[in-house]
Amino acid sequence: MQTPMGSGFTAASTTDDVLDGIDLNGKVAIVTGGYSGLGKETVRAFRAAGAEVVVPARDVARATGELSDVEGVVVDELDLLDPASIDAFADRFLASGRALHVLVNSAGIMANPLTRDARGYESQFATNHLGHFQLTTRLLPALRQADGARVVAVSSRGHRYGAVDFDDPNFRHRTYAPYLAYGQSKTANVLFAVELDERERANGIRAFAVHPGSIITHLARYSNRETLRQGGFLDENYEPIIDPARGLKTVEQGAATQVWCAVSPQLDGYGGVYCEDVDIAAVHTSDVPDTDVLAVTPGPFGVLPYAIDRDNAARLWALSEELLDLG
Repeated sequence: MQTPMGSGFTAASTTDDVLDGIDLNGKVAIVTGGYSGLGKETVRAFRAAGAEVVVPARDVARATGELSDVEGVVVDELDLLDPASIDAFADRFLASGRALHVLVNSAGIMANPLTRDARGYESQFATNHLGHFQLTTRLLPALRQADGARVVAVSSRGHRYGAVDFDDPNFRHRTYAPYLAYGQSKTANVLFAVELDERERANGIRAFAVHPGSIITHLARYSNRETLRQGGFLDENYEPIIDPARGLKTVEQGAATQVWCAVSPQLDGYGGVYCEDVDIAAVHTSDVPDTDVLAVTPGPFGVLPYAIDRDNAARLWALSEELLDLG
């Protein structure tokens, strides 16, 4: 399935474009990171189409304030680095008895200095992958209840920076490099979608991974502005460059692919694929990680084979269960 379908959309398509004619009344969606950047635009689009939306957030007061201009969103407490918090959120949602039609795992951190959670796990791997792994698997009863749910893992073209090191995912023995760790976590997002789809398609759950594009949001707070300018992401005034053909997008264009994966009937019967520019991506010609970080690469990039490898996906699932003590 990892072949472009010719969706009819483009890199410049927006969330409103992909939702044209789609009614989400009666649908329930959870969007992590749904109070800023791509996540907030996803929430706005879902609400505009009629969906009921829940936004988990570590700082409920901040998230509530950020979403004050989007009517009807429910904010609930969740810290992706705290297993007890994840379980408590999932328990509250499951206790409501509602089916969950869409789960968009959009929260994330990028290229921060080395930090570890209370378990000693590297924070990018723990936040971007392990927290969402635990959340998704705990919500499986509600996703199965929907009888046609979709899970979207927001990955990145940055998966090219690094494969998953199954022997040392938490940088206990190898030298920590911020973008290598980011790449590993984004590769993990893709592999998670591959294995989740394989395991749950019989229960009506399909999973997708997406590259939204290069959008300068709060996610880039650890990136040097001069480096971003030299890399072609910012202009001479340090303002974001918008050029969808090169992957430089507005938030509305960037969130379009994850919204498309979450609700478009074009993807009925599909799953376990990586998407970009509102279409299924091609497989990249190389399977070697790219150390040239923060450089604009024009046009669709595709997905590296190691990120959709079935053996890697199964191995990551087993490792995640082990790290989360879910065996």
